[in-house]
Amino acid sequence: MMTSQSISRQPAPKRRSHWASRAWSGLVVGLMTFFLINVGLMIASVATNSVAKRWLGTWLPNGWTLEWYSAAWQEFQLGDVLLVTVQVVLSVVVLSILIGVPAAYTLARRNFRGKKLLTGLFLLPLMIPPITYGIPLATLMYELHLAGTLPGVIIANLLPALPFVILVMTPFIEQIDPNLESAARVFGARTFTMFRHVLVPLLAPGILAASLLVLVRTIAMFELTFLTAGADTQTLVVALYYSVFAAGVRASQSIDAMAMVYMIVTLIWLLIAMRFVSPTQLVSRVKEHPQK
Repeated sequence: MMTSQSISRQPAPKRRSHWASRAWSGLVVGLMTFFLINVGLMIASVATNSVAKRWLGTWLPNGWTLEWYSAAWQEFQLGDVLLVTVQVVLSVVVLSILIGVPAAYTLARRNFRGKKLLTGLFLLPLMIPPITYGIPLATLMYELHLAGTLPGVIIANLLPALPFVILVMTPFIEQIDPNLESAARVFGARTFTMFRHVLVPLLAPGILAASLLVLVRTIAMFELTFLTAGADTQTLVVALYYSVFAAGVRASQSIDAMAMVYMIVTLIWLLIAMRFVSPTQLVSRVKEHPQK
């Protein structure tokens, strides 16, 4: 029989574990809150400065204006820059899906010699910094006279985008029962017909998720675009870099206005993408095995 003293001592480890868990949770929440507050304050500072007439040594600007956005639009030729950005993003998304989905299907359905090596080569751009292979890539682009052209920028951004598609699409394809493909072939469907009418509808969530990842990656890709773009083929992130570090004197409000344009464009792309794909679709479903 347990004594009253042993009973009173028994909950102590549980209490210590409970307090340790609460302390860890509080630490994590505090760090996340501190990070979010700092990010919010930085964005608020840039947004405020982009509409400030003059802001020196005071909590709030002396006046408000939208003239800096007009000045940034004209000075940095944002109309042309946005057009190039849209062309690059859409081209990379479409090409990466057209190439990456069949490649992911091959990796998911076929077993062949060197499959692991090929998979590693596909995923290599994800595991190493872009600048390490960006300089040799830019050198090759200049030798092929593709550097400074729109196709060259698209190819440079396509290189790291394909692994995202392959990485996302392979689990989605593995979830689909191969018997569906076999049934379609039994009824006379050719490979393209089977792929179009059977696989694509089932893979739609994965394709949308991969497109979202490629879209975000391409908008934010700086290194490869910077190394291969010319004066007329800069995307918005590269143009923003030049506006900050190029020679000459520029008003900080004008640069912050351009930064806000970049952030707004990125958010618009994300909102449009999230309208068609849910974040939960980025997580693969558990594959159901048939009961024997």
